[in-house]
Amino acid sequence: MFLVLSKILPPFVYPLGLACLLIVLALFLRRRLKWQKAFLVLALLLLWAGGTRWVAWGLTCSLEWRYLPPEEIPQAQVAVILGGATHSALYPRPLVEVNGAGDRVLYALWLYQQGKAEHLLLSGGSIDWLSADENPAQDMATLLEMMGVPQGAIWLESESRNTYENAVYAKEFLEARGIEKVILVTSALHMPRSVALFEAQGLEVISAPTDYNVTQPGWEHLKQPNLAAQLYNLLPSAENLSLTTRALKEYLGLLAYRLRGWL
Repeated sequence: MFLVLSKILPPFVYPLGLACLLIVLALFLRRRLKWQKAFLVLALLLLWAGGTRWVAWGLTCSLEWRYLPPEEIPQAQVAVILGGATHSALYPRPLVEVNGAGDRVLYALWLYQQGKAEHLLLSGGSIDWLSADENPAQDMATLLEMMGVPQGAIWLESESRNTYENAVYAKEFLEARGIEKVILVTSALHMPRSVALFEAQGLEVISAPTDYNVTQPGWEHLKQPNLAAQLYNLLPSAENLSLTTRALKEYLGLLAYRLRGWL
């Protein structure tokens, strides 16, 4: 039940879903014009604020920059790569494809090539009612084998359906092999929640974040005292609204997992 609610309820907390909810409520308040106007103005403000670069980058940076890439990544027996970076080879796709988080797969390949990890544990399953025949762990394995990683170096964990289960099933898999130290590879935005969950399972975690949305030059450029640039930064866009939503998802996930006692 928690898994279902965790997928259905959060969209009504994010700017787009909450704005839609406010608009629907406003439609039922036609006889209360003050409340109707207030709900419509609030919906507009949510969409505008969430769609600005200042809000999107500010929220994102507050999560991504908690874990910056170390100058030297220590060696470990295994690197755990969290799923969510691929699309399965479902017609008409000719091959497994990467999505916006595909840097996870590339970074895992680089870590293996640099001898940082002997094995790559690919973690991620699918939710039947939410996706059509997607298999994140196997998809990542397919891509890594195409890029030269031997099959013997790849371990699969394809049962987990969320980050909490990523940590729980990875712990079970690694404990059976006497492994307590891992390099954890996921998107920088997702790293704070992931590290907290893996450490809560008693694993020693070396964070290896990738897929950064906000760079240091980009952040400095955002603050430049240029009127035209600042006006542009205050214009809403679907891209910024999406980034705001993803950042809020991480904060909401941290809160929900703490309330569940998983952190």
